[in-house]
Amino acid sequence: MNTVDLDQRVSSNKLGRLLRYWREVRGASQLDLALGSGISQRHISFIENGRSVPGRQTLLNIAQSLDVPLRERNALLLSAGYAPMYSEAGWNANEMASVTKAIGRLLLQHEPFPAIVMDRYWNVLMTNKAAPSLFNHFIDMEARTEPRNLLHLIFDPQGMRPHVAKWEIVAQSLIQRVYREAVGHVIDIQTQQLLDALHLYPGVRPEWKWQGTSDSASGMPMVPIGFIKDGAVLNYFSMITTVGTPQTVAAQELRIECMFPADDETAIRHTALLER
Repeated sequence: MNTVDLDQRVSSNKLGRLLRYWREVRGASQLDLALGSGISQRHISFIENGRSVPGRQTLLNIAQSLDVPLRERNALLLSAGYAPMYSEAGWNANEMASVTKAIGRLLLQHEPFPAIVMDRYWNVLMTNKAAPSLFNHFIDMEARTEPRNLLHLIFDPQGMRPHVAKWEIVAQSLIQRVYREAVGHVIDIQTQQLLDALHLYPGVRPEWKWQGTSDSASGMPMVPIGFIKDGAVLNYFSMITTVGTPQTVAAQELRIECMFPADDETAIRHTALLER
């Protein structure tokens, strides 16, 4: 076997392992994937066994059928010997200008309530003025090292945790959000590392991943996050915005979290707090 044949065999074996991984993650059999992608089950078997390398478009059809995230589609393409298709430039690259301008408008229009732009791992990329203004009434945000991570901010006993009402309920709901909102609904290595770090904080329990979250006493249709200030609780809830038809990795992984007052009293107190 010459060097070219050996390289191709190694590449196809890696592709086969990746394809099998994604198929198992989605709970799909080879027959299910064949029906969903329009590719024969025999061909899929050959790919997974390293006996065949699919064409570029065939591989993209398979990735689309399995709803593989764009970053991981690039990995599939590379494992088959093809160039990546989806740009992995940063969120603030020139090619993202139209998206970041739209986000800037959204942040501005959401004043005087907090709005936060995060990446796939909850690292804060941008905010409007209201977000740091609110949190600075509880802790010194300038003392937090960058990149600031929203989850660590809420879980850290030196961060917002002492100021969060019903912290265990809020923390449990956030753990479950990490699983629910993971890109492609897949916990990758870095997301798992984030979860592991959160579980190192005191009082965080492993069963929170599976236990139902309930705060029926609040009478609200969502689990609010409440911040305790001057003996009163300011209750907020979030709405998440994502790019509807992403064609770059950064566009797919951006999330804008807009916080709203959960009741009229919070809206009044919030405005008064930020006007101090």
